[in-house]
Amino acid sequence: MTTNNDIQFKAVLQKLTLPQQRQVAARFVENAMSLSGDPRVKAAVSFARRADISDAELIVVQNAAKSAAVETYTHCGDEGDWLGQAGHFLAEAALACVAPPEKASSLAWDVAMRVRVARTCETIAKGHGTEHSEAEVQYRLLDEFQRQ
Repeated sequence: MTTNNDIQFKAVLQKLTLPQQRQVAARFVENAMSLSGDPRVKAAVSFARRADISDAELIVVQNAAKSAAVETYTHCGDEGDWLGQAGHFLAEAALACVAPPEKASSLAWDVAMRVRVARTCETIAKGHGTEHSEAEVQYRLLDEFQRQ
């Protein structure tokens, strides 16, 4: 089945196990990684792709990702730095990828939405308005994940 809208998208995401949600969410963040050069964001995504991540590893990478999210938030300022905002939302998405199980009921959906907001910030920064097809890209990434 090909995913064509957010209703289908969310329904498929909800059927995934937590490790699967982490893996597909990591793909969503990787697709927008150009918005962040922070190695902690990259590390969180790398660990989220692993189905066998241990609880100890999860805690360490969560702390690092949280630091990145807090730092990007404080660096955004109030001057309308849209690319800074994009980096912050991507860091938030990476943090959501490694959320503890008790906070991960809709992990992949939460990550997808944060990545979309990051892309919207990017398009505004570049003067392209808010049009971007990140949702369609995410549908394709999810379909590819399911075929594996």
